[in-house]
Amino acid sequence: MKPEPDPENRTAAPSSTGPATPDPGPRETDGPGAEARTGSGPSSGDADTASGTADEGPDRVATAGAGRDGDRAVGAASEGDEGGSISTVARAGVESAPESRPGVAARAIAVATARPWLTRLPAAAVAGLLLYASFPPRTLWYLAPVGIAVLTLAVRGTCRARGGFGFGLVAGLAFFLPLLPWTGIYVGPVPWLALSTVCALYVGLFGLLTRWVATLPGWPLWVATVWSLTEWARASFPFGGFPWGKLAFGQADGWYLPFAMVGGAPLVSFAVALTGTGLAWLAVSLLRRFASAAEASGEPVAAASDSPRSGAIRPTSWNRIVAAAMLVAIVPLTGVILRTALPGPEDGNRPITVAAIQGSVPRLGLDFNAQRRAVLDNHVKRTEELARDIAAGRAPQPDVVIWPENSSDIDPLRNADAAQEISQASKDVKAPILVGAVLVNDDRTTTNSVIVWNSDAGPGERHDKKIIQPFGEYLPYRNFFRHFSQYADRAGYFVPGTGDGVVHAQPFTGGAPIAIGVATCYEVVFDRAFEESVRAGAQLLAVPSNNATFGRSEMTYQQLAMSRVRAVEHGRAVVVSVTTGVSAMITADGVIRQQTPQFEPAALVATLPLRNNTTFATRLGPAPEAIVCILAAAATAAALIRRRAVRA
Repeated sequence: MKPEPDPENRTAAPSSTGPATPDPGPRETDGPGAEARTGSGPSSGDADTASGTADEGPDRVATAGAGRDGDRAVGAASEGDEGGSISTVARAGVESAPESRPGVAARAIAVATARPWLTRLPAAAVAGLLLYASFPPRTLWYLAPVGIAVLTLAVRGTCRARGGFGFGLVAGLAFFLPLLPWTGIYVGPVPWLALSTVCALYVGLFGLLTRWVATLPGWPLWVATVWSLTEWARASFPFGGFPWGKLAFGQADGWYLPFAMVGGAPLVSFAVALTGTGLAWLAVSLLRRFASAAEASGEPVAAASDSPRSGAIRPTSWNRIVAAAMLVAIVPLTGVILRTALPGPEDGNRPITVAAIQGSVPRLGLDFNAQRRAVLDNHVKRTEELARDIAAGRAPQPDVVIWPENSSDIDPLRNADAAQEISQASKDVKAPILVGAVLVNDDRTTTNSVIVWNSDAGPGERHDKKIIQPFGEYLPYRNFFRHFSQYADRAGYFVPGTGDGVVHAQPFTGGAPIAIGVATCYEVVFDRAFEESVRAGAQLLAVPSNNATFGRSEMTYQQLAMSRVRAVEHGRAVVVSVTTGVSAMITADGVIRQQTPQFEPAALVATLPLRNNTTFATRLGPAPEAIVCILAAAATAAALIRRRAVRA
């Protein structure tokens, strides 16, 4: 016979070994999915003394006269926004099976119930792998919200705050270790492992904060803001931050990309995260509905409440399930609708013809420039081949030619032979060349520069790379870090430049100068680089890069995806010129119109529009990300205040 629910929140599960045990008192409610322990024990008028706080004790399980197979009856979470986790809800549904369940299955369920980390830990690892799989060169962008959903379920409702951090850390390692192996290809595993671990700490922070904000009403929104907050923190600290691996940079082929023109890469990441937390909400709601349906059918499901507001399992209303489903659908569909507002590939103020040269290098690795003259000669040679094609009518006349970063590691301002060679190439192709050069300063430091070189007139305006790469172009705390790697002293002595990132090139064929915004290689990963140059009047964007030091890794494809996001973010065509590839021509809608294979000398020539109007993302700048981060901080503070009030 089905037992009647106890109005005083006392529950009794059927037992084959003894009478039901009354509820000892109020249950602990610190956080979603915090299971209350029932059975013999002291009366718990004070949750801190009777059961311990949610951050002090292991996951608690409701036991009801355990049989010889160790079966445990576990209640589902309350329907309120406080309750629910992958452990409490799933266990309530699974353990609704009759007592005739085979002994092996019963033991497995008992073990999973008593040790929820056995399910949370692999779930966290799977979440990280799903995030990694969503990044280029794969086009599985839709796995990113699924990964966020699985991670949210894994960390929600963990009884200890350190559990949320730990599961998040596992997910972070599963994400960044396969994403960043290119950082250690030629310098050994220590930099790769160290960088991946530091990045994973921020995903651990996400797990910790999610553990708190998921107790609030409307928790899917707050959890998504927490993801944005941790992405901002990782992009800022330490040593200027490392934004590689932002969710936005895996969405170049996805439905979420058009969000970039409204709020930049941060809004894309937030939209992906919000879809993921919506999926988690939908999963929790459906599991609760399943568990409550099992109880209504008369199957023995105990109800260990997550909140003193609930006794037996409270069914999740269909309204809540529909709301979760609508959230999951509306966010990506909004991106699809926004795509109609993207500019066409030919929309602009006036068209120009641009060439990108990929000269390749004699060898890959840290010694790519051991034959520096050969690197320069390769780019001069490929430019002169383009000039012959132009003269023969096989290629159009470019208004400007863009060489990659490090295309002249011989300082052309100090070396007359290098200067003469570049001048001759510019004269032959009848266009100014943006030359990526390493310049030696008077104090023996170096500058990674892009110089506009005009035939016999020589060097003109230049962009000195402002955001330089720690542990590559310079080594912070050199005397300390040299103890960890024999390659430490191979790091350069580059210094950052100043300016707004814009250079002007005057076409030989006449017309107004072309304002080109430059983000050299590593700079493209930072939101502020192109934002500043477009605000300063850039009509076209260029990403000269040197990927020879990263071999045949996925790095170049990940960086190419960033350039596509930047094109949509600022409504500008982007020219990507790389020493070893992949070089590409990208229009303002984020579509690659031309690209080269890797490790082959090549030249791309395309007609691209110059644009003067700006997107919402350019005009708003960092404001959308700041607002989301403030909301996340406010939600965290509210959750902690609420938690303290419950414990009091």
